[in-house]
Amino acid sequence: MKQKKPPHSHSSHSTQELRMIAWELIRSCNLACVHCRASSERGPYPGELSTQECFRVMDEIATIAQPVIILTGGEPLLRTDIFDLAQYGTEKGFRMVMATNGTLMTDENAKRMKDSGIQRISVSLDGPDAETHDEFRKVKGAFEGALRGIEIAKKHDLPFQINTTITRNNLPLIEKILHLAINLGAVAHHIFLLVPTGRGKELQDQEISSLDYEKTLNWFYEQQSQVNLQLKVTCAPHYYRILRQRAKREGKKISFQTHGLDAVTRGCLGGISFCFISHLGQVQPCGYLELNCGNVREITFPEIWEESSIFKSLRNFDGYGGKCGKCEFRKVCGGCRARAYEISGDYMAEEPYCIYEPI
Repeated sequence: MKQKKPPHSHSSHSTQELRMIAWELIRSCNLACVHCRASSERGPYPGELSTQECFRVMDEIATIAQPVIILTGGEPLLRTDIFDLAQYGTEKGFRMVMATNGTLMTDENAKRMKDSGIQRISVSLDGPDAETHDEFRKVKGAFEGALRGIEIAKKHDLPFQINTTITRNNLPLIEKILHLAINLGAVAHHIFLLVPTGRGKELQDQEISSLDYEKTLNWFYEQQSQVNLQLKVTCAPHYYRILRQRAKREGKKISFQTHGLDAVTRGCLGGISFCFISHLGQVQPCGYLELNCGNVREITFPEIWEESSIFKSLRNFDGYGGKCGKCEFRKVCGGCRARAYEISGDYMAEEPYCIYEPI
Protein backbone atom coordinates (compact mmCIF):
# COMPACT_ATOMS: atom_id res chain seq x y z
CA MET A 1 0.00 0.00 0.00
CA LYS A 2 1.45 3.34 -1.01
CA GLN A 3 1.83 6.13 1.52
CA LYS A 4 -1.36 8.16 1.56
CA LYS A 5 -0.97 11.67 0.17
CA PRO A 6 -2.85 14.55 1.77
CA PRO A 7 -6.02 15.32 -0.17
CA HIS A 8 -5.60 18.00 -2.79
CA SER A 9 -7.44 21.26 -2.74
CA HIS A 10 -10.52 21.04 -4.91
CA SER A 11 -10.78 24.73 -5.59
CA SER A 12 -8.64 24.53 -8.72
CA HIS A 13 -11.07 22.17 -10.43
CA SER A 14 -14.58 22.25 -9.07
CA THR A 15 -15.61 19.28 -11.21
CA GLN A 16 -13.41 17.03 -9.09
CA GLU A 17 -15.83 17.19 -6.20
CA LEU A 18 -16.87 13.60 -5.58
CA ARG A 19 -20.61 13.48 -4.94
CA MET A 20 -21.64 9.91 -5.59
CA ILE A 21 -20.13 6.40 -5.67
CA ALA A 22 -21.85 3.24 -6.87
CA TRP A 23 -20.16 0.38 -5.06
CA GLU A 24 -20.65 -3.14 -6.38
CA LEU A 25 -20.13 -4.95 -3.09
CA ILE A 26 -21.18 -8.32 -4.43
CA ARG A 27 -21.59 -9.77 -7.87
CA SER A 28 -23.91 -12.64 -6.94
CA CYS A 29 -27.60 -12.18 -7.60
CA ASN A 30 -30.81 -14.16 -7.23
CA LEU A 31 -32.10 -12.91 -10.62
CA ALA A 32 -30.63 -13.02 -14.14
CA CYS A 33 -31.83 -9.84 -15.81
CA VAL A 34 -31.41 -9.50 -19.55
CA HIS A 35 -29.80 -6.06 -19.40
CA CYS A 36 -27.44 -6.75 -16.48
CA ARG A 37 -24.26 -4.70 -16.64
CA ALA A 38 -22.57 -7.22 -14.33
CA SER A 39 -24.00 -10.32 -16.09
CA SER A 40 -24.62 -11.44 -12.49
CA GLU A 41 -25.65 -14.94 -11.54
CA ARG A 42 -25.80 -16.76 -8.24
CA GLY A 43 -22.02 -16.96 -7.81
CA PRO A 44 -20.15 -16.99 -5.50
CA TYR A 45 -17.56 -14.78 -7.17
CA PRO A 46 -14.04 -15.02 -5.75
CA GLY A 47 -12.03 -11.96 -4.79
CA GLU A 48 -14.75 -9.69 -3.41
CA LEU A 49 -13.47 -7.01 -1.05
CA SER A 50 -13.57 -8.11 2.59
CA THR A 51 -15.38 -6.22 5.34
CA GLN A 52 -12.10 -4.75 6.62
CA GLU A 53 -11.03 -3.71 3.12
CA CYS A 54 -14.37 -1.93 2.64
CA PHE A 55 -13.95 -0.14 5.98
CA ARG A 56 -10.45 1.02 4.95
CA VAL A 57 -11.70 2.31 1.59
CA MET A 58 -14.47 4.24 3.36
CA ASP A 59 -11.87 5.75 5.69
CA GLU A 60 -9.94 6.89 2.60
CA ILE A 61 -13.03 8.29 0.84
CA ALA A 62 -13.85 10.30 3.98
CA THR A 63 -10.55 12.19 3.69
CA ILE A 64 -11.67 13.85 0.45
CA ALA A 65 -15.48 13.82 0.32
CA GLN A 66 -18.79 12.87 1.89
CA PRO A 67 -20.60 11.39 -1.09
CA VAL A 68 -23.81 9.48 -1.51
CA ILE A 69 -22.77 5.80 -1.58
CA ILE A 70 -25.03 3.44 -3.49
CA LEU A 71 -24.61 -0.09 -2.15
CA THR A 72 -25.21 -2.20 -5.21
CA GLY A 73 -24.39 -5.53 -6.83
CA GLY A 74 -25.51 -8.14 -7.90
CA GLU A 75 -27.96 -8.13 -5.03
CA PRO A 76 -26.44 -6.40 -2.00
CA LEU A 77 -28.77 -8.19 0.43
CA LEU A 78 -26.91 -11.41 -0.38
CA ARG A 79 -23.82 -9.94 1.31
CA THR A 80 -23.81 -10.98 4.99
CA ASP A 81 -22.01 -7.87 6.27
CA ILE A 82 -24.14 -5.40 4.28
CA PHE A 83 -25.66 -3.73 7.35
CA ASP A 84 -22.26 -3.40 9.04
CA LEU A 85 -20.98 -1.63 5.92
CA ALA A 86 -24.05 0.62 5.78
CA GLN A 87 -23.64 1.50 9.47
CA TYR A 88 -19.94 2.27 9.02
CA GLY A 89 -20.64 4.56 6.06
CA THR A 90 -23.42 6.32 7.97
CA GLU A 91 -21.03 6.96 10.87
CA LYS A 92 -18.53 8.45 8.39
CA GLY A 93 -21.18 10.98 7.34
CA PHE A 94 -21.95 9.43 3.95
CA ARG A 95 -25.50 9.26 2.66
CA MET A 96 -26.01 5.50 2.36
CA VAL A 97 -28.58 4.11 -0.06
CA MET A 98 -29.14 0.65 -1.51
CA ALA A 99 -30.04 -0.68 -4.94
CA THR A 100 -31.97 -3.91 -4.42
CA ASN A 101 -34.29 -5.90 -6.66
CA GLY A 102 -36.74 -5.98 -3.76
CA THR A 103 -37.38 -9.71 -3.83
CA LEU A 104 -35.33 -10.44 -0.68
CA MET A 105 -36.90 -7.72 1.47
CA THR A 106 -38.20 -8.88 4.83
CA ASP A 107 -39.43 -7.01 7.90
CA GLU A 108 -36.11 -7.77 9.58
CA ASN A 109 -34.09 -6.49 6.58
CA ALA A 110 -36.15 -3.30 6.41
CA LYS A 111 -35.66 -2.68 10.12
CA ARG A 112 -31.91 -3.28 9.84
CA MET A 113 -31.74 -0.92 6.85
CA LYS A 114 -33.34 1.83 8.93
CA ASP A 115 -31.13 1.07 11.94
CA SER A 116 -27.93 1.13 9.86
CA GLY A 117 -28.84 4.51 8.38
CA ILE A 118 -29.86 3.54 4.86
CA GLN A 119 -31.83 6.57 3.69
CA ARG A 120 -33.41 5.23 0.53
CA ILE A 121 -33.62 2.08 -1.53
CA SER A 122 -34.09 1.80 -5.26
CA VAL A 123 -36.12 -1.02 -6.78
CA SER A 124 -36.15 -1.67 -10.52
CA LEU A 125 -39.44 -2.04 -12.36
CA ASP A 126 -39.03 -2.49 -16.11
CA GLY A 127 -42.64 -3.19 -16.87
CA PRO A 128 -45.97 -2.07 -15.38
CA ASP A 129 -47.12 -5.65 -14.78
CA ALA A 130 -45.84 -9.13 -14.03
CA GLU A 131 -45.81 -10.25 -17.64
CA THR A 132 -43.53 -7.50 -18.95
CA HIS A 133 -41.30 -7.14 -15.89
CA ASP A 134 -40.75 -10.90 -15.41
CA GLU A 135 -39.89 -11.29 -19.10
CA PHE A 136 -37.21 -8.65 -18.66
CA ARG A 137 -35.94 -10.11 -15.40
CA LYS A 138 -36.06 -13.69 -16.67
CA VAL A 139 -37.53 -14.84 -13.35
CA LYS A 140 -41.17 -15.67 -12.86
CA GLY A 141 -42.51 -13.88 -9.80
CA ALA A 142 -39.90 -11.08 -9.90
CA PHE A 143 -42.61 -8.42 -10.27
CA GLU A 144 -44.66 -9.75 -7.34
CA GLY A 145 -41.44 -10.04 -5.32
CA ALA A 146 -40.46 -6.44 -6.07
CA LEU A 147 -43.94 -5.14 -5.12
CA ARG A 148 -43.87 -7.20 -1.92
CA GLY A 149 -40.46 -5.68 -1.10
CA ILE A 150 -41.82 -2.19 -1.75
CA GLU A 151 -44.80 -2.79 0.57
CA ILE A 152 -42.41 -3.88 3.33
CA ALA A 153 -40.30 -0.74 2.78
CA LYS A 154 -43.45 1.41 3.04
CA LYS A 155 -44.50 -0.32 6.24
CA HIS A 156 -41.17 0.66 7.79
CA ASP A 157 -41.21 4.24 6.41
CA LEU A 158 -38.20 3.51 4.23
CA PRO A 159 -38.24 5.86 1.20
CA PHE A 160 -37.91 4.10 -2.16
CA GLN A 161 -37.41 5.11 -5.76
CA ILE A 162 -38.26 3.18 -8.92
CA ASN A 163 -35.54 2.65 -11.54
CA THR A 164 -36.49 1.70 -15.11
CA THR A 165 -34.18 0.71 -17.94
CA ILE A 166 -35.75 1.74 -21.24
CA THR A 167 -35.60 -0.61 -24.23
CA ARG A 168 -37.65 -0.92 -27.40
CA ASN A 169 -39.88 -3.46 -25.67
CA ASN A 170 -40.94 -1.30 -22.77
CA LEU A 171 -40.72 2.14 -24.42
CA PRO A 172 -44.48 2.13 -25.20
CA LEU A 173 -45.14 1.26 -21.54
CA ILE A 174 -43.04 3.98 -19.93
CA GLU A 175 -46.03 6.17 -19.08
CA LYS A 176 -47.73 3.24 -17.34
CA ILE A 177 -44.55 2.52 -15.37
CA LEU A 178 -44.35 6.16 -14.28
CA HIS A 179 -47.97 6.04 -13.09
CA LEU A 180 -47.28 2.80 -11.25
CA ALA A 181 -44.34 4.51 -9.47
CA ILE A 182 -46.66 7.37 -8.47
CA ASN A 183 -49.41 5.01 -7.28
CA LEU A 184 -46.94 2.96 -5.24
CA GLY A 185 -45.80 6.10 -3.43
CA ALA A 186 -42.23 6.27 -4.73
CA VAL A 187 -40.23 9.40 -3.89
CA ALA A 188 -38.58 9.33 -7.33
CA HIS A 189 -38.58 7.67 -10.73
CA HIS A 190 -35.19 7.38 -12.41
CA ILE A 191 -35.09 6.22 -16.02
CA PHE A 192 -31.96 4.67 -17.49
CA LEU A 193 -31.27 4.52 -21.21
CA LEU A 194 -29.83 1.09 -22.05
CA VAL A 195 -26.03 0.99 -22.37
CA PRO A 196 -25.18 -2.24 -24.21
CA THR A 197 -22.47 -3.68 -21.96
CA GLY A 198 -22.36 -6.89 -19.90
CA ARG A 199 -25.40 -9.05 -20.64
CA GLY A 200 -26.94 -5.91 -22.14
CA LYS A 201 -24.74 -6.49 -25.24
CA GLU A 202 -27.19 -9.19 -26.24
CA LEU A 203 -29.84 -6.48 -26.17
CA GLN A 204 -28.19 -4.25 -28.76
CA ASP A 205 -31.22 -4.64 -31.01
CA GLN A 206 -33.31 -3.47 -28.05
CA GLU A 207 -31.67 -0.05 -27.94
CA ILE A 208 -34.12 2.64 -28.87
CA SER A 209 -33.28 4.70 -31.95
CA SER A 210 -31.67 8.14 -31.69
CA LEU A 211 -34.98 9.69 -32.69
CA ASP A 212 -36.97 7.77 -30.07
CA TYR A 213 -34.29 8.73 -27.57
CA GLU A 214 -34.92 12.41 -28.34
CA LYS A 215 -38.72 11.97 -28.17
CA THR A 216 -38.52 10.08 -24.87
CA LEU A 217 -36.35 12.74 -23.24
CA ASN A 218 -38.71 15.49 -24.42
CA TRP A 219 -41.66 13.52 -23.01
CA PHE A 220 -39.79 13.10 -19.72
CA TYR A 221 -39.13 16.84 -19.60
CA GLU A 222 -42.86 17.48 -19.98
CA GLN A 223 -43.68 15.16 -17.08
CA GLN A 224 -41.57 17.22 -14.66
CA SER A 225 -44.34 19.79 -14.23
CA GLN A 226 -47.13 17.22 -14.12
CA VAL A 227 -46.13 14.72 -11.44
CA ASN A 228 -45.33 15.12 -7.77
CA LEU A 229 -42.24 12.95 -7.52
CA GLN A 230 -38.60 13.51 -8.44
CA LEU A 231 -37.75 12.56 -12.02
CA LYS A 232 -34.19 11.91 -13.11
CA VAL A 233 -32.61 10.58 -16.28
CA THR A 234 -29.43 8.49 -16.08
CA CYS A 235 -27.15 7.44 -18.94
CA ALA A 236 -28.97 9.95 -21.16
CA PRO A 237 -26.78 13.03 -21.09
CA HIS A 238 -28.59 14.75 -24.01
CA TYR A 239 -31.36 15.43 -21.50
CA TYR A 240 -29.30 18.33 -20.20
CA ARG A 241 -29.19 19.85 -23.68
CA ILE A 242 -32.96 19.35 -24.13
CA LEU A 243 -33.58 20.88 -20.68
CA ARG A 244 -31.80 24.05 -21.76
CA GLN A 245 -33.29 24.17 -25.26
CA ARG A 246 -36.83 23.80 -23.94
CA ALA A 247 -36.33 26.23 -21.05
CA LYS A 248 -34.95 28.85 -23.44
CA ARG A 249 -37.82 28.33 -25.90
CA GLU A 250 -40.41 28.50 -23.14
CA GLY A 251 -38.73 31.41 -21.31
CA LYS A 252 -38.28 29.35 -18.16
CA LYS A 253 -35.55 29.48 -15.60
CA ILE A 254 -34.00 26.11 -14.79
CA SER A 255 -33.52 25.37 -11.12
CA PHE A 256 -30.78 22.84 -10.59
CA GLN A 257 -30.65 20.54 -7.63
CA THR A 258 -26.95 19.90 -7.16
CA HIS A 259 -26.76 17.38 -4.33
CA GLY A 260 -28.27 14.09 -3.38
CA LEU A 261 -29.68 11.21 -5.33
CA ASP A 262 -31.95 13.27 -7.54
CA ALA A 263 -29.32 15.87 -8.35
CA VAL A 264 -29.77 17.41 -11.77
CA THR A 265 -26.37 18.84 -12.65
CA ARG A 266 -24.80 17.54 -15.83
CA GLY A 267 -25.11 14.69 -18.31
CA CYS A 268 -22.19 12.24 -18.06
CA LEU A 269 -20.77 12.35 -14.53
CA GLY A 270 -18.28 9.47 -14.90
CA GLY A 271 -14.94 10.50 -13.41
CA ILE A 272 -16.25 14.01 -12.79
CA SER A 273 -18.42 13.82 -9.67
CA PHE A 274 -19.20 10.10 -9.79
CA CYS A 275 -17.30 6.81 -9.94
CA PHE A 276 -17.89 3.08 -9.60
CA ILE A 277 -16.00 0.55 -7.47
CA SER A 278 -16.21 -3.05 -8.69
CA HIS A 279 -16.49 -6.15 -6.48
CA LEU A 280 -12.76 -6.68 -7.06
CA GLY A 281 -11.85 -3.13 -6.02
CA GLN A 282 -11.35 -1.71 -9.51
CA VAL A 283 -12.33 1.96 -9.74
CA GLN A 284 -14.05 2.93 -13.01
CA PRO A 285 -15.72 6.10 -14.37
CA CYS A 286 -19.05 4.22 -14.20
CA GLY A 287 -20.38 0.69 -14.15
CA TYR A 288 -20.79 0.65 -17.93
CA LEU A 289 -17.34 2.03 -18.78
CA GLU A 290 -15.06 -0.77 -17.70
CA LEU A 291 -11.75 1.09 -17.71
CA ASN A 292 -9.30 0.40 -14.90
CA CYS A 293 -8.52 3.72 -13.24
CA GLY A 294 -6.73 1.99 -10.36
CA ASN A 295 -7.48 -0.66 -7.75
CA VAL A 296 -8.16 0.17 -4.10
CA ARG A 297 -6.10 -2.88 -3.12
CA GLU A 298 -3.03 -1.36 -4.73
CA ILE A 299 -3.39 2.40 -4.37
CA THR A 300 -5.38 4.69 -2.08
CA PHE A 301 -8.79 5.89 -3.21
CA PRO A 302 -7.86 9.62 -3.09
CA GLU A 303 -4.85 8.98 -5.33
CA ILE A 304 -7.02 7.17 -7.87
CA TRP A 305 -9.69 9.90 -7.81
CA GLU A 306 -7.21 12.73 -8.17
CA GLU A 307 -4.39 11.21 -10.24
CA SER A 308 -5.99 8.75 -12.69
CA SER A 309 -5.11 9.80 -16.24
CA ILE A 310 -8.52 8.51 -17.43
CA PHE A 311 -10.37 10.66 -14.89
CA LYS A 312 -8.24 13.64 -15.84
CA SER A 313 -9.07 13.26 -19.53
CA LEU A 314 -12.79 12.86 -18.76
CA ARG A 315 -12.62 16.16 -16.88
CA ASN A 316 -11.28 17.93 -19.95
CA PHE A 317 -14.52 18.77 -21.78
CA ASP A 318 -12.58 20.32 -24.65
CA GLY A 319 -10.93 16.96 -25.37
CA TYR A 320 -14.03 15.29 -26.82
CA GLY A 321 -13.80 14.06 -30.41
CA GLY A 322 -16.19 14.50 -33.32
CA LYS A 323 -19.25 16.69 -32.97
CA CYS A 324 -19.15 16.42 -29.14
CA GLY A 325 -15.91 18.43 -29.24
CA LYS A 326 -17.61 21.20 -31.23
CA CYS A 327 -20.92 21.17 -29.38
CA GLU A 328 -21.91 24.25 -27.41
CA PHE A 329 -23.59 21.93 -24.87
CA ARG A 330 -20.47 19.83 -24.22
CA LYS A 331 -19.97 21.21 -20.71
CA VAL A 332 -23.51 20.32 -19.62
CA CYS A 333 -24.07 17.13 -21.64
CA GLY A 334 -20.77 15.42 -22.34
CA GLY A 335 -22.36 12.55 -24.27
CA CYS A 336 -22.34 9.00 -22.88
CA ARG A 337 -18.68 8.05 -22.66
CA ALA A 338 -19.56 4.36 -22.25
CA ARG A 339 -21.57 4.30 -25.49
CA ALA A 340 -18.78 6.15 -27.31
CA TYR A 341 -16.30 3.54 -26.06
CA GLU A 342 -18.55 0.60 -26.90
CA ILE A 343 -19.04 1.78 -30.49
CA SER A 344 -15.60 3.21 -31.32
CA GLY A 345 -13.14 1.95 -28.72
CA ASP A 346 -12.41 5.57 -27.77
CA TYR A 347 -14.11 6.87 -24.63
CA MET A 348 -13.55 10.48 -25.73
CA ALA A 349 -15.20 9.97 -29.15
CA GLU A 350 -18.54 11.53 -30.04
CA GLU A 351 -21.70 10.08 -28.53
CA PRO A 352 -23.20 7.80 -31.21
CA TYR A 353 -26.86 8.25 -30.17
CA CYS A 354 -27.27 11.99 -30.52
CA ILE A 355 -29.16 13.59 -33.41
CA TYR A 356 -28.20 17.14 -32.49
CA GLU A 357 -25.88 18.98 -34.88
CA PRO A 358 -23.79 21.63 -33.09
CA ILE A 359 -24.22 25.20 -34.31
